[in-house]
Amino acid sequence: MSAQTPRPLRRVLIAGGGIGGIATALALQQQGIDSVVFERAPQLRDGGAGLHIWTNGMLALAHLGVADQVAAIAPAQAECRFATSTGRPIGVWPVGEFVERYGQPTVAIGRSDLHGILRDAVSAPVVTGAEVTGYTEHADGVSLHFADGTCEEGDLLIGADGIRSAVRAQLLGPQPPDYTGYIAWRGHAEMSPEELPPGTFRALFGPGTRFTYYDIAPGVVHWMSVADGPADGRDDGTPEQTLDMLRARHAGWADPVVRQILDATVPASILRGDVLDRKPDAVWGRGRVTLLGDAAHAMSFNIGQGACQAIEDGLVLAGHLTSPGATVEQALRAYEAERQKRTRPMQLLAHRIGVLGSLQNPAAVWLRDRVMGLTWNKTFQSTERDHVAYGTRWNSDAATTAA
Repeated sequence: MSAQTPRPLRRVLIAGGGIGGIATALALQQQGIDSVVFERAPQLRDGGAGLHIWTNGMLALAHLGVADQVAAIAPAQAECRFATSTGRPIGVWPVGEFVERYGQPTVAIGRSDLHGILRDAVSAPVVTGAEVTGYTEHADGVSLHFADGTCEEGDLLIGADGIRSAVRAQLLGPQPPDYTGYIAWRGHAEMSPEELPPGTFRALFGPGTRFTYYDIAPGVVHWMSVADGPADGRDDGTPEQTLDMLRARHAGWADPVVRQILDATVPASILRGDVLDRKPDAVWGRGRVTLLGDAAHAMSFNIGQGACQAIEDGLVLAGHLTSPGATVEQALRAYEAERQKRTRPMQLLAHRIGVLGSLQNPAAVWLRDRVMGLTWNKTFQSTERDHVAYGTRWNSDAATTAA
């Protein structure tokens, strides 16, 4: 068919069954486009870590029809407080104000809980144990190849298969992600609302180390301890010994809740991982193939937007794929151009914040903490303008329009 009368999409292939891949399948479903998701893992799951879902992410989830389910279990945050390890306040972000301005809160939720909510809303088939090895593009479709020698056919391919994406490797080359120079230990603590009020968020900065905590469900607190160190390391000993090491790292920190959280932590919940990211790429796709989520724009946890951006990706992509008169190739390139403009600054900002958090020199740490304090209100305003307000594109009733 001619470019002026493109053939309707029959089947979209999605590599990767994480939050980005499943959210994209749901966004396509809303547009009446059939898809199938292929997940490498033998079981569909998305880890046990916690997620910070900003209001822009909640607005996107509302457009997908699942924000109410998220809000039913995810604590809404009123304030995000930041301080030094010595107890000196850096600043407060009044994120609770977003509810009045945009109609949705900023929340925290377990990654697996959000993943489950999205999966329950999707009717598209999800094939597990499907390890992608590559793809072959044809004039009117794509063949997706798997490790067991089988292949699947579709009209286009979305690589949502994570920071070490097999689709990305064929598309852009096998370059590994970048190691940031620091490691994150994550875990869950069991604490009552009396011990930690619902909706709490604290981020504490020390020399070359940080500690962040927030509740992700009633009685469940997610925490993260970050420290500089070499890549590909591992903790010696038992999980209990790892917990003792973390207690020693944060001994003497002014916030007493840090020790209480570590004492209430289930040792088996502790996960260690090198923190990785990538520099922004100028190319996300070619022909009938594109990338999404971490495969396209991997960013560190430092601005809490990784999952939000993957969800936004899916909605924007689905919108472009239903653009009247656009061919598949035109729709994919339009999606990439729009989303690169959105995610590139976030990748760079997240990396810069990570560099600041890794400072160890006492003079540099002193200067960092004071500059952060002096610029805090301006930083919050720019975060709302540049990150949060974007979500109003999916909220016609919002008083504020996206920039």
